[in-house]
Amino acid sequence: MTGFASGTGALAPFSWTWELRSVNAKGLDLRLRVPDWIDGLETALRTRLGRALGRGNVTLSLRVQRHETTGDLAVNESVLASILSALATVEHKAKERGLSLAPTTAADLLATRGVLEQASVEDETKVLAETLITDFDVLLDQFLAMRASEGEALQAVLERQIGEIETLVSQSEKAIDERRTDMAEALRNALQRVTRNSDGADEQRVAQELALIAVKSDVTEEIDRLNAHVVAARLLLQERKPVGRKFDFLMQEFNREANTLCSKSQNTALTRVGLDLKTVIDQMREQVQNVE
Repeated sequence: MTGFASGTGALAPFSWTWELRSVNAKGLDLRLRVPDWIDGLETALRTRLGRALGRGNVTLSLRVQRHETTGDLAVNESVLASILSALATVEHKAKERGLSLAPTTAADLLATRGVLEQASVEDETKVLAETLITDFDVLLDQFLAMRASEGEALQAVLERQIGEIETLVSQSEKAIDERRTDMAEALRNALQRVTRNSDGADEQRVAQELALIAVKSDVTEEIDRLNAHVVAARLLLQERKPVGRKFDFLMQEFNREANTLCSKSQNTALTRVGLDLKTVIDQMREQVQNVE
């Protein structure tokens, strides 16, 4: 989700500077600081960002300066049309009376009061807004390209961490096989202790308690779920759409199974693997915060 892009542009008498950045966030939070005197600009920019991004705390800053000039002039079309119409009428009347008038030049028309006037601010800002929106599209493309590059690097990191988790799960399966003898011995000792001190005890109840001990130490389901989560994580990495929230949930599931594995281990080797597993999961969870 992290990214940055900046740019500059100009359209006389204006110049501007863009800055677009994003950091991690659970959802999409758009914060725009753009001139409020340019009608429709913020809405257009917000719409474009909303279509392009799915997650992140995004800040867009636009600073626009207007440089002093002698003033842009524009032809008042309606006044000019009226003058030309009046001029045609005068020339026609003069011709009817046999009079010859000196030809009217463009300079004569421009010198007529009302033909030339200062360009309206409304027209200026309308053109400026259109130019800024076009310029922003270029900035947004640069921003997305940077995020894509960051994403490729992040994907490599996540793939490596998923591989580490898979390796540790495999090690935990070996540790489970190696602890079977110890667990069987522990159950036999527990049974002997119960038998020696079970005068008058309900045999069915004793059997249930021993079965409960065995169930509480069985981590087969946790191992199966961890392997399933590894497969799910690899599938998410292949998606071409936002998967950040799904990854967040999956990391919670990874952590839950690792915690349960440690609590049930009753074996030094298995506990050590479980702690290593939790460490990698925590590291991966931090990286997942960057995934859109």
